Amino acid sequence: MAYEFIPHPSDMGVRGIGRTVEEAFSEAARAMFSLMADLERIEPKEAVPFEVEAETLEDLFVRFLAEFLFLRDTHGMLFSRFLLRVERIGSKFRAVGQAWGEKFDPQKHRAGIDVKAATYNWVKVEEQNGTWIAQGVVDV
Repeated sequence: MAYEFIPHPSDMGVRGIGRTVEEAFSEAARAMFSLMADLERIEPKEAVPFEVEAETLEDLFVRFLAEFLFLRDTHGMLFSRFLLRVERIGSKFRAVGQAWGEKFDPQKHRAGIDVKAATYNWVKVEEQNGTWIAQGVVDV
């Protein structure tokens, strides 16, 4: 659906908005990567699987964003498309899926802001009137 930025005194807030929790997570990840490079220039050439678990949806969201920072750093990739399923397994939540992107190319991708980490500052995952919101602050 959409993403937006949340003003923060020293870092940057990202908010994903969707019809489902999965769409909200995906849009928030798109917001985070749009800080790093122009999303329109990141082609979905390579799929990378991921899986994260947590006790709460808020913790899952932070770990979800952190997983992509890890994949960016270890694979040298930028991502622009995310497909995932969020499920509850016992007392835990799990997000499993794939992200598509490509290796960073300084000639193609103009580097933007360096996102260092996903934080628990202002984190919120909730449904409001049939719309899911997933938001948090990333350290820049």
